[in-house]
Amino acid sequence: MSVEMVGPEAEVLLTWPGIVAALEAGHGLPRAEIADLLLYRGADTLLDRAAWIDGLGSLVKIGTIHPGNKALGLPSVNGIVTLYNDETGVLEALLDFHLVTKWKTAGDSLLAASKLARRDSRVILLVGAGAVSRSMVQAYGSLFPAARFVIWNRSAAGAEAFAAQTGATVASDLQAAVGQADIICTATMSSEPLIKGAWLRPGQHLDLIGAYTPAMREVDDAAMARASVFVDARATTVHHIGEIIDPIAHGAMTEADVRADFYDLASGSFARRTDDEITLAKNGGGAHLDLMTAAYILERWRQR
Repeated sequence: MSVEMVGPEAEVLLTWPGIVAALEAGHGLPRAEIADLLLYRGADTLLDRAAWIDGLGSLVKIGTIHPGNKALGLPSVNGIVTLYNDETGVLEALLDFHLVTKWKTAGDSLLAASKLARRDSRVILLVGAGAVSRSMVQAYGSLFPAARFVIWNRSAAGAEAFAAQTGATVASDLQAAVGQADIICTATMSSEPLIKGAWLRPGQHLDLIGAYTPAMREVDDAAMARASVFVDARATTVHHIGEIIDPIAHGAMTEADVRADFYDLASGSFARRTDDEITLAKNGGGAHLDLMTAAYILERWRQR
């Protein structure tokens, strides 16, 4: 069997309902085995993420992160995704790194929002004007077609450029914007909390995408204490991400306060209980989600 080469051109074959369904179905399979390898050289990182799901296949996602590339006019993140047949271990496909990452990340948050955000949500605040937030305009727009988007960014110029590209409204006051939002989606590289628990109101949903290391935070302890906390996978978040490590260490919450992850979808516990509940989903983005996403992309590619 020849190896499929799946590039960015496959994106036209993908749909947001399709990736949400694929991720939900993937969590009905046996629990994934996952492992990460991280190597560092100063500011540069080599990331090697692997996952195996019995009945679906195995995947290795390799990426390099070189922040200095921006000054050279080169992409800061480069990599490849390799997908292997579950039964034989034969290489089935090489997939575009950025395509898999985009749809995995946004699909992860969209699946959580489909279970936790109020269906009458009409104002979606995006915190951070990078590529992830642009993806979330597309993703959230599929689930909440009547919603309007508001963008807040540390750089006003970045917010203005984002608004020009997406039609979002620029917010200059983050606290006021949080108070008016039904869904708050954070996608930043912040090491200090940006969102305060005192700013939140009943019925909101928080979608935390940034803060992927133990040293990063996007919301404060008060927000974590006020909200019903959900994660995509306990195994890749609870002891690995500052957003949860810190409030547990500070006594603001306990590990038992993480109510559910995606492996609890079938039981119905990954769900909003009341209209007034503040829900919070931490997007950890483990390699098993890359595997589910890559398998979905390959399936759509073969059906083209």
